Amino acid sequence: MKNTALITGASSGIGKDLTRIHAEKGGDLIIIARREEKLNALKQELETAYDIEVQVIVKDLTDSNACEEIYSEVAESGTEVEYLINNAGFGGHGKFHEQDRGYQQQMIDLNIKALTKLTRLFLPGMVERNSGRILQVASTAGLVPGPLQAVYFATKSFVLSLSQAIAEEVSDTNVTCTALCPGATDTEFVEQANLEGTNLIESGMETSRSVAEKGYNAMMKGKLIEITDFKLKITLDWIVPLMPRKIVLKTSRKTQEK
Repeated sequence: MKNTALITGASSGIGKDLTRIHAEKGGDLIIIARREEKLNALKQELETAYDIEVQVIVKDLTDSNACEEIYSEVAESGTEVEYLINNAGFGGHGKFHEQDRGYQQQMIDLNIKALTKLTRLFLPGMVERNSGRILQVASTAGLVPGPLQAVYFATKSFVLSLSQAIAEEVSDTNVTCTALCPGATDTEFVEQANLEGTNLIESGMETSRSVAEKGYNAMMKGKLIEITDFKLKITLDWIVPLMPRKIVLKTSRKTQEK
């Protein structure tokens, strides 16, 4: 395989559009998700349309050994992962003390533990080769606390912090690490997280293709952070830091209310 990108959460939404963008540029792919039928359909679509090779790995990344199994399978095939795109993740609407504890733990296992493990497994090879790019799909949710999505916002804050720290640590190499921070995006995530009818969603959403293009381009440029919504970027960069913390919390909560 050549110019290979490994993409998690590739069966739908931003992840699926990222696979298409990479395929359009002639790169091979390792696509990972739980839904085998969707992955195989995507493999057939991309290999038919482009002169590339697509490897399918069906895994539930919340399983404790999934990341190590993925790394072993890739290593045994002799494939070098040039682009690591940690896209898989999910959220959930509701008050922290009322949400199912198992659901919260799975969110942490996927959004934090799996992303951290995969990065730790594949980054050393990139540093050794002095070549590679990482795209961590965070969220604008990582820039503020999130009442009514407390755990999800907190996981994305972790991703944003980790990504920036890694980027600095490898800044003396040709390896880069970029954090993608979308706002509201029109994907399955909205329904899965029970966000229909929230003020955030009602205010409008960006397409997953647009978000994926901005994220992919930012990764290729080696940018530190890419906030895809320009108006939200101005608000988060210049207005929110000047607001009293309690007002920030009330404003954040309002976006999540139905």
